[in-house]
Amino acid sequence: MPRVFAQGRPVDSYPRLAPEARRGAVRRITETGEEVLHRPCRDVTEFGPDLAALIDDMFLTMYTADGAGLAANQVGVGLRLFVYDCPDDDGVRHVGHIVNPVRDRLAPAERRLLDEGEGCLSVPGAVMAVPRPDLAVVRGVDKDGAPLAIEGTGYFARCLDHETDHCDGHVYLDRLSARDRRAALRQAADRRSEVLARRVANVKALKR
Repeated sequence: MPRVFAQGRPVDSYPRLAPEARRGAVRRITETGEEVLHRPCRDVTEFGPDLAALIDDMFLTMYTADGAGLAANQVGVGLRLFVYDCPDDDGVRHVGHIVNPVRDRLAPAERRLLDEGEGCLSVPGAVMAVPRPDLAVVRGVDKDGAPLAIEGTGYFARCLDHETDHCDGHVYLDRLSARDRRAALRQAADRRSEVLARRVANVKALKR
C-alpha cells in the first residue's frame, strides 16, 4: 500500500511540506462569526496564476496553524476550494487541493457514522465530538480545471467532509447541539491566545 497520495494518486516519496507552501505567504485565518464563513462559497470560474497563488498561500497558512485542511473562506476568500494534508486511520498521508468540491451522496449501506473529536482552525482551541461518515468521496477539479475524485476513509473522510462543509457555508459548530456549541465556544475563549501564539511561533520556524 502506498504511504502517500498526492492529488489522489500514489507517489513514491513526498516532502514534509507540500511544494506549494514554499511559494506561499501566510494569510490571516478567519474565525467563526465572520460572515464569509457562514455563507455558501462561489464556484471558481477563473483558472490561472491568481488561483495558483491562493492555493500556495492556503498550504502555507494551513501548516503554520498545524491544520489538516483549510478552505478558502478560512482565509477570507469566498471561493469553493480547499487544500489538505491529512492522514487516514491507516497512517497513509493524503495531500492536495480540490476546486469546486461536491460530495457524493452515499447509500446507507456505504456509510457508518463515527462520533469522534474534531477541531477547526476557525474555532481555535476547541475540540468536540462530531458524528461524521467514515467514508467520503468528493468530486471537483484541480487548479488547471482537470477533473478530480478524492476518496477518504476514517480521519481523512472527516477532513474531506469538514472542508466541504466550509465551502457550503457551515462550520462544525453547526453540527453540535446548543449545549455543545456553547461548550466549544468556551473552550475557544480559554485557549485562543495560546493557539494564536503557537501559530506565530510556527511562522518563524518555517522561515528558518
